[in-house]
Amino acid sequence: MYLQEVDNVYNLQWCKGIKYREIHHTEEVEFSKFNFDYADTGLLSKQFDAYEKESIRLNNLGLVLPSYEFCLKCSHTFNLLDARGAISVTERTGYIARVRNLARLCARAFYKQREEMEFPLLSSKS
Repeated sequence: MYLQEVDNVYNLQWCKGIKYREIHHTEEVEFSKFNFDYADTGLLSKQFDAYEKESIRLNNLGLVLPSYEFCLKCSHTFNLLDARGAISVTERTGYIARVRNLARLCARAFYKQREEMEFPLLSSKS
């Protein structure tokens, strides 16, 4: 916005003759309605639980990146539940702890995986 000297993101030049508004406005409106008004909170709660369980299962199998993918799904699902007001202040802390636990498991598994590979990106094989 600074470089294009505009004060509204929708006025950004996306490419010659096309503004950001023309590409993304409908998407932003529809997803805002979904996120704040229409997302099925019962379904989201079930999905969060399933994503968490799957992240742990994949982590135990040594599938670090798929496990992390499900950790990200948990984080996104938590954000949707929070946006819908479906989580109390007390529950919010618990959900954050659950996502943080998954992230910790993934980080430890990734480190262990890289360690077992002898940190190939750190070696100076030039």
